[in-house]
Amino acid sequence: MQAFNFRTLYSNSAYFIKFTGAFCVLYFGTKFIIGITVPGGYYSPFVARYFDYPGLLRSSLLQGTRVLAAIAGFDTFKVDSYVIRIVNGTGVRLVYSCLGYGLLSFWIAFIFANNGSWLKKAGWMLAGCFFIWLINVVRITLVLISNYQQWKTPVTMDHHTLFNITVYIAIFCMIWLFNRAEKKQAVKEAAEQAPVSDHNNILPN
Repeated sequence: MQAFNFRTLYSNSAYFIKFTGAFCVLYFGTKFIIGITVPGGYYSPFVARYFDYPGLLRSSLLQGTRVLAAIAGFDTFKVDSYVIRIVNGTGVRLVYSCLGYGLLSFWIAFIFANNGSWLKKAGWMLAGCFFIWLINVVRITLVLISNYQQWKTPVTMDHHTLFNITVYIAIFCMIWLFNRAEKKQAVKEAAEQAPVSDHNNILPN
């Protein structure tokens, strides 16, 4: 019978606590910020002015959509901080549920809970967040153009659900790449720390 390994249990428990804690702080913290930066209720002008990062995320998504739509040959303009519209055409409204902050929180929490230097973690976090952001920009652009062109979608699935599925597939691919890079780094470090045999340096009698 295999002996119970307390070190493995501790390592797994520590990872779960770090991941869950980071995700809850990011996800529910973002919902809290949204709640106090929207006029009405517990609105805080100070937080809305200096800490409204969900608003900045939405603004970047709308701007990215404008750039991608322009590349596709469509002129667009922002009606307000929520709506982007094709000139003389239809538009889309980017509400908070479209920002993808839950998916971003999941990715950041995963990287945070893993081992590695903070510099390496920051690089993986930024790269993953940018990729998720880019997928969202493509999604919003396709919805905008498809509404204008009245395209018939090949699937009956809601675009929010399709976006979530696409991003989770991308996240699992990035997790695989991250774990692969970590294993290569661990093998490299183990090889560097291994003692070097000196039998080749022994002179014959």
